[in-house]
Amino acid sequence: MNKRPKILITNDDGINAKGIRRLIEFVKDFADVVVFAPNKPQSGMGHAVTINNPIKFQLIQKDKFYAEYSCSGTPVDCIKLAFDTIYKRTHPDLCISGINHGSNSSVNLLYSGTMAAAIEAAMANVPAIGFSLLDFAEDANFDLAKEYIVKIIKNVLTNGLKERTCLNVNIPKGKIKGIKVVRQSKAYWVETFEERYDPYKRPYYWMLGEFINLDEGNDTDEHALKNAYISIVPIQLDLTCYESINMIKKWDLKT
Repeated sequence: MNKRPKILITNDDGINAKGIRRLIEFVKDFADVVVFAPNKPQSGMGHAVTINNPIKFQLIQKDKFYAEYSCSGTPVDCIKLAFDTIYKRTHPDLCISGINHGSNSSVNLLYSGTMAAAIEAAMANVPAIGFSLLDFAEDANFDLAKEYIVKIIKNVLTNGLKERTCLNVNIPKGKIKGIKVVRQSKAYWVETFEERYDPYKRPYYWMLGEFINLDEGNDTDEHALKNAYISIVPIQLDLTCYESINMIKKWDLKT
């Protein structure tokens, strides 16, 4: 890299979350950084976009190699708006989302605002990475992963990614043994809804859930994380189940 790369940073925990603040510090020394992040937590928003309300953003600070904007929209809104207003007809060299407070491994990536932002960037053919640390604590220690995070970022900048592909990177809590490039585990959530009552005796519901991992493979993100390795899962945009196409073609679909 002969010149400073241009990196766009966003997240779903909000612009003041510790994860994004540490990520900014990790990359500011070697890249021109634009931060364009939600002004409040947006966890679990998935690929939501704002349609029926206006979106606002404001400049927080700016210098030669750094600019920071706070946005009223979702993580995906942030990517769309930054591309349209800040970069205009150009694109950054890389988009990074995170560092998320909590796991986005396996099926969790479908609910994740962190990964939705990375996927949105990939849709525009901008290389993208979503970083998550398996620690929900507000004071989580992100510095243990700094060396690995910077190494992954610099490798993507140097080597690129396949067209319209992004990386889902999850980091175990505590000591890290290394990095494994793996596949997404086959897992799902079983939700229950606990009925509660407000002071006026009106019912409301609080969602609880249990994560069920059906995958015993040793080549998965869940297995890597369980054994103290960072997991990297390449994510593509095509959700087609190709194995089902010929089966469905055999159905009687004539009317």
